[in-house]
Parts: sequence; structure tokens; C-alpha cells
Amino acid sequence: MARALLASFADSLSLRDPDAPLTPSQMRTEILSGLTVALALVPEAVAFAFVAGVEPLVGLYAAFIVGLITACLGGRPGMISGATGALAVVMVSLVAQHGVEYLFATVVLMGLIQIVVGVMRWGKFIRLVPHPVMLGFVNGLAIVIFLAQMGQFKVPGTAEAVGHGIGGGEWLSGASLAIMLALVALTMAIIWVMPKLTNAIPAPLAGIGIVAAIVIGFGIDVPLVGDMADIEGGLPPFHLPIVPLNWETFEIILPYAVILAAIGLIESLLTLNLVGEMTGKRGGASQECIAQGAANTVTGFFGGMGGCAMIGQSMINVKSGGRTRLAGIAAALFLLAFILFASSLIEQIPLAALVGVMFMVVIGTFAWNSLTILRKVPRTDAFVTILVTIVTVATDLATAVVVGVIVSALAYAWNNATRIHAKTYETPEGAKVYQIQGPLFFGSSEGFTELFQIANDPSLVIIDFDDSRVVDQSALQAIEAIAQKYENAGKKIQLRHLSHDCHRLLSKAGHLIVDSDDDPDYALAVDYGVRTGIIGGH
Repeated sequence: MARALLASFADSLSLRDPDAPLTPSQMRTEILSGLTVALALVPEAVAFAFVAGVEPLVGLYAAFIVGLITACLGGRPGMISGATGALAVVMVSLVAQHGVEYLFATVVLMGLIQIVVGVMRWGKFIRLVPHPVMLGFVNGLAIVIFLAQMGQFKVPGTAEAVGHGIGGGEWLSGASLAIMLALVALTMAIIWVMPKLTNAIPAPLAGIGIVAAIVIGFGIDVPLVGDMADIEGGLPPFHLPIVPLNWETFEIILPYAVILAAIGLIESLLTLNLVGEMTGKRGGASQECIAQGAANTVTGFFGGMGGCAMIGQSMINVKSGGRTRLAGIAAALFLLAFILFASSLIEQIPLAALVGVMFMVVIGTFAWNSLTILRKVPRTDAFVTILVTIVTVATDLATAVVVGVIVSALAYAWNNATRIHAKTYETPEGAKVYQIQGPLFFGSSEGFTELFQIANDPSLVIIDFDDSRVVDQSALQAIEAIAQKYENAGKKIQLRHLSHDCHRLLSKAGHLIVDSDDDPDYALAVDYGVRTGIIGGH
């Protein structure tokens, strides 16, 4: 396992991609795409820093470090990572109660947890997320991105207006609002038209550049990036979190670290799948977990607030032509250059241009076809999609995904529970045969017991499992119970076509099994548990 991971990381350090060779033209596209992403990262990082209750540079440093490391080592070229709102809303209570130094220590521990998840290859379990949950995820996240832009339509200069979306602050009105909306619409129009004219410059970058030139050239009074915060700073300094190294500190930061690690990995792995669908790539879940963990561990030692994959910026990058690691690396380095050298220039960019870019991201991210297929898919799938969308907007992504997976699993279990039935017939010798059909597990065990008419059955009963499958301990207990009832009634019972592990695990009914050459050979899920005594049985 370790050798495979090292080989994977060795391959990831190369900027070259056999499916997207770095020709001079592609290099230009990748670098310009990185510049576009970096411009969009600035207000996002500042806003999320305000949400978390920390200084803007804490968010900007996180966006730079996390973005750079994940671009170099991540499981999917083209993905963009940085400080995110999903993590910021969890951090705010930690910072408020214990201070920013505890946040840095938490981010370090969060990263270590993510590395463990990657080394153990637990990232593969993201494949258990059903498609309706994915639809709800992208729709909910599109709505969240849209709502996050509403803060830019408020009077700038307050943390409330910048960081809290639609809550707090005074809304723009009159001419100021009209100009803001006009510039947003102009940016969106440029992004829509630009690809029809040329692909030499990414459309979002063209939109930002043209609108910024109009605002600066005509001296239009609109909110600017500089109205949010001063982004000028130096290189992120190495900084050991100033917290007591004792058990009490560990008890404080561990719950936050686990929650942040889970949210970060879920959002990153779902974004990885989404980017993979757009670029035609698969795999890389474990590598992405390790890259996210390494990035957050380093970030915690350099005064950053941590981060994860950003679906909005990833969509900007992919749709601007970014396909290799160069785009993500360029975005991180451009962001650092903004902090060190070009803060005064970047602060002149109108927020309306960046809002227009993000609105186009919302339009491209939202699964519009889901609105039409909701009437065609099973009601359970439609319900899960809507539920995940609502929970994503109301709470956070991790909660929404967990809720969606649980509801989908329960719906699947119920659907299979109702499938259990039996075909019955009598043999020439007068025996009654129950031919069981459908899976036998905890959800269907009660229905299984209701199939039999013990009082009215003849003296010999045969239960045939050829078209069924025994899944868990509840199924074994149901078989034992039925066998006992027939024996108590003084009737003989035979069990046919049970797998060999069922032979071993059944105790009372084991001697009733009739061996056959065509017995199935599947592994029972409770095999280990019964043998070790963890699950009931012998």
C-alpha cells in the first residue's frame, strides 16, 4: 500500500498529463486560468476569514498554502482548494471561545486525521454516495454560492456585510444598486459571449478585466475589493500554535478537528468526483485525502485557517481551460504575489465583476436537468435530492451528505424488505416446497417468517433458498426460529441451497440442511462476527 501511494505521489509531482500535454498554447491557458481563479479567491478568502472571526490574512494564507500543496499532490489535476465557508462556520465558535491559537492547533490535528484517512484508503467509501445525493450536493452548493454573493450588495466595510451573506448590514439602494447590477450583468454577458469570439483568454478573466477597466477609466463609484479589507502582507511565517501541550487542550480541539476533517474530506471528495466527470478522470480519492491532510497540517504551522476543495473555483478553473496541476499552482502563486506586491492593484477590482463570475459559476454548477427528471425518477430519489439540497443550504455539506446517505440506505433496505416472497408447490411425494425469492436480511426477516403456514403444512416441508441470499445475523436467527417452530409442531423440515458459511453458522437448524453440488458460495456478512462471538450464535 505504502509503495503504491509513493508511486502515485511521484507521478503527481509531474505537471505533464498524457491527456493534456503542456504545449505553449496550453501553458498560456493554464496560467491565465490560474490568474482568473486567484482573482476570485481573494474576496472569498477574506469573507470566510470574517466568518471564522480571524484576520483576512489568515484566510489568504490558508488559500495560498492549501491551494499550492493540493495542486502539487492532489488526486485530481484541475481542482482548486482553499479556505471555505463550510469550514469557517465550524471554526467561529472555537475562535470565539478559545482564541485563534487553538484554531491553528486544531487545523494541524485536522490535517493529521485526514492523512490517516488517506493512508487507510477510506476515501474509497465516497463511492457509497448515491447519485440523488450528488444532485442535491451540487444544487445546494450552487444555492450557497449564490447566497454568499448577496453580501456584496451591501454597504462595504463591515464584517457583517462581507462575511455573513444575506444577514446584517444595509443593502445598496438607488443608483448604487443599479450600477452594481448593471456591472454584474455586463460581466456575465462578457463571459457568455467571449467563448464565441475567441478562446485566447479565459472568459471569466476577460469579464473581470473589461469591467475593472470601465470602472477605473470612468471613475465609477462602486464597492471594490479594497473596501473589504487590506490584503497587503508578507510571506506566511512559521508559527507553532501557542497552546498548552496537555490533555485538556487535546479534549478541546479534538471534536472540532474531527468535524473539520470530515467536512473537508466530504466536500473535497465530492468535488473530486464532479471534476472527474467533467474531465473524464477517475480515482485519486486516497491521494486527495493525503494531500488535503498535508496541506492543512502545514497551514496550521504557518498561521492559516485550513481549507478544502472549492467547487466554485474548481468550476472556474475547469471551464477556463485548466486541466493540469499548473493552473492550481499558478493560482496559488498569483495569490501570494497579490499579497506581497500587487495588493494596491487588486484592491481596485470592482466586486461586481467577481460577483458576475460567481453567478456564472452558479448557473453552470446547478443541475438544471434535475428539475425535469424529479418527476420521472422514483419518488424516494426525488425526495433525497430535494432533502440534501435543503439541508446543504440550511446547515452544512457534511450533514447533508450523511442525511442523504442514511435516507437512501433506509429506502434501499425497505425496498428490499418488501421483495421477500415465496413460490410454493407440492412434490409427488406430498412434501410442500417454499421457494424463497428475494434477499433475507434484518429488514425482511419478519416478512420471511410470515410466509409459512405451519399449522396447515404437511409433515415434510422443504425451504429452498436457491433464489434468495442470506445476508446477516437476523436472517440466520429467522431461519433458526422457523426450523424450531416446525420441529415443535412435530413436522420434518429440510433446508436446501444454503451457502457453506450458512452451514457452519446455523446451530440448531444446521442438521436440517441438505447438501447439494449446486449450493451457492457467497460470504455471509456476519461470518467473522459470529465466529468471534461479537454477534450472537454459537
